[in-house]
Amino acid sequence: MHPVLLQAGSFTIYTYGVLAAGGFLVGLWYAYSQAPRAGVDPGKIWDLGVYGILVALLTSKAWLILSDWHFYAAHPREMFSIATLQSAGTFYGGVLGGVAWVLFYTRLHRMPLLPVLDLVAAPVALGHAIGRLGCFAAGCCYGKPTTLPWGVTFTNPLATRLSGTPLNTPLHPTQLYESGAEFLNFILLVWFAAKKRLPGQVVGLYFMLYGIERGAMEFLRDDPGRSLMFQDRVSLMQIVSVALVFLGAYLWRRGPRAEQRPRPDAKLDAKPGARLSGRSSAVVQNS
Repeated sequence: MHPVLLQAGSFTIYTYGVLAAGGFLVGLWYAYSQAPRAGVDPGKIWDLGVYGILVALLTSKAWLILSDWHFYAAHPREMFSIATLQSAGTFYGGVLGGVAWVLFYTRLHRMPLLPVLDLVAAPVALGHAIGRLGCFAAGCCYGKPTTLPWGVTFTNPLATRLSGTPLNTPLHPTQLYESGAEFLNFILLVWFAAKKRLPGQVVGLYFMLYGIERGAMEFLRDDPGRSLMFQDRVSLMQIVSVALVFLGAYLWRRGPRAEQRPRPDAKLDAKPGARLSGRSSAVVQNS
């Protein structure tokens, strides 16, 4: 709706960039503030986030280019165009790059992987919710035409120039749908994390929630570069969403199974004296 936040001569500040950066900083601040409660060094979480955003930006842009490779192969200069450089790329590309970075960083610094993933799940949802508001302001990631009363009509020609957004046509506000869903995810994850669940269950819940939401959202989106397959009925994002749901379900279930699995030193703990003591106490109680 308002792609440009501020313009002075040739100097332009885009609304999307401000909200995307703001979402990242808010999410990083929240993760930093919650790190002590999770038993994680806040300084390492800060470094993880700062360097991680750079990795995520690179992988998100790489995914964007690969998902529309036919266009970029025919127009290689567009890979380095202003529109491509200003774009944040695809969220899933950033997520995959971010997860790979977390795997590398936690292994390098010998940090517990699952608690770190649990810690950053809610901040990622919060940052993404704010970033999607930037998408709405820019007109990118737009939805299909709709006759519903809450359909949004874009009128700014700059939105068409930057993102190909159709003008003067009521569209599904898919950006707001996803932003609202991510805000709800954030609230749910914060509540769930406070219940002291097993490691891996918080991020597993997020993977399942977002995978379902994004898979459903793809049916309403109409922006290009989503790699449609199977006679344009399914997008690559939906296939990744299904994989994300299965990964989340695995992380959700492995926690209870891991807790029920006997520890290797369990037999050592069960000393004969302890058994005898336990049996004697039982006799005393029953007498």
